Amino acid sequence: MSFFSGLDFYLLLIPFLAVAVLIGRHKSLKAYNLLISLLFITLIYGSSKAQALSLLLYLIYEFILLRLYLYWRTRQGRKQVRYRLMLFLALLPLAAVKLTLPQPLSLFGFLGISYASFKVLQILIDSYDGLIKQLSFYDYASFILFFPTLSSGPIDRSERYLADLAEVKDRETYMQLVYQGLWKFLLGLVYKLTFSEFFYVRMQALESTYTPAALLAYAYLYGFYLFFDFAGYSLMAVGCSYILGVKTPDNFRFPFISRDMKEFWDRWHITLSHWLRDYLFSRFMFQSIKKKRFKSRLTGASVGFMLNMTVMGFWHGLSGQYIIYGLYHGVLLALTEIYQKKSGFYKRHQQQRWYQGLSWLLTLNLVMFGFMIFSGHLNPIPAALWRRLVS
Repeated sequence: MSFFSGLDFYLLLIPFLAVAVLIGRHKSLKAYNLLISLLFITLIYGSSKAQALSLLLYLIYEFILLRLYLYWRTRQGRKQVRYRLMLFLALLPLAAVKLTLPQPLSLFGFLGISYASFKVLQILIDSYDGLIKQLSFYDYASFILFFPTLSSGPIDRSERYLADLAEVKDRETYMQLVYQGLWKFLLGLVYKLTFSEFFYVRMQALESTYTPAALLAYAYLYGFYLFFDFAGYSLMAVGCSYILGVKTPDNFRFPFISRDMKEFWDRWHITLSHWLRDYLFSRFMFQSIKKKRFKSRLTGASVGFMLNMTVMGFWHGLSGQYIIYGLYHGVLLALTEIYQKKSGFYKRHQQQRWYQGLSWLLTLNLVMFGFMIFSGHLNPIPAALWRRLVS
């Protein structure tokens, strides 16, 4: 059994969501959510004792770090050395897993550690900022282990999640949330089981064909497959969350209508890109301006985009395709920023329909080429070209 995949998962999920609807009309679902999260985690991770133990060790390890930092923060204020030490220690489990891919031998090698790590880092950074002053193990475990988003997101924020969970909604408000959740869940199911499969089958037919036309077709087929597969999963996770009383943020918002790369990353994998924007890019820019690292803000922003997207690439994995994918998008975002700030042509024509149409077409093709990089489909080509050169 796996999250949002397989008939056995859905057959088990439906009755538990039905019970949630009965409870949620009258009282908070806080305790119920943790209970069924533990149940699904036991059933899905329980088949592998190593993975279940890894998740438990990770949960305890990170909680000790967070409580220790909150203790220091309350009594001794914002000490940079201790804060950076805690950031390093909090990232260690994720680093250990990534360094041993594809089959982690680390103690913390469980499905979903990438998403859990960003949740932990968010709590730590917000604690440093003074936004979080206390943290109970109950609230922490409920946030990290919330089963709809555990393995593949979306990435929620702890204060928003806990506020939703603590709220006792009136019957009408909660039922409206249930209806929205059902619609999102069913739409996600159609995305994943119908459209995703449609594009996947056609993509597979081109797996070993490397003509220019086949490569172009593969890029588009993979891009649409990836969208419907991941967006479908995300919609089901969000829909399930709504039924459980939690308004988990949406992860996709019509990304293929974007007219530039900045707009694309405001519509694609939204919770990841916004996490990086808030906790990496914005802080890098603030420190850069404060310490006068660059001669202009534009240079700083360009470097920030490169840093942001390179981290995103490493977050996906240490395979070359992911790192190159991150660098590729970093370069595109930096060039977009420079062009939009410096180009008189852009400023004169940006509102005109013909310009917006061309911008959309260019953006779509750049995005699809990025997906081709991400897929790893291009990996055999350099080796094949090398063999031709030396033969």
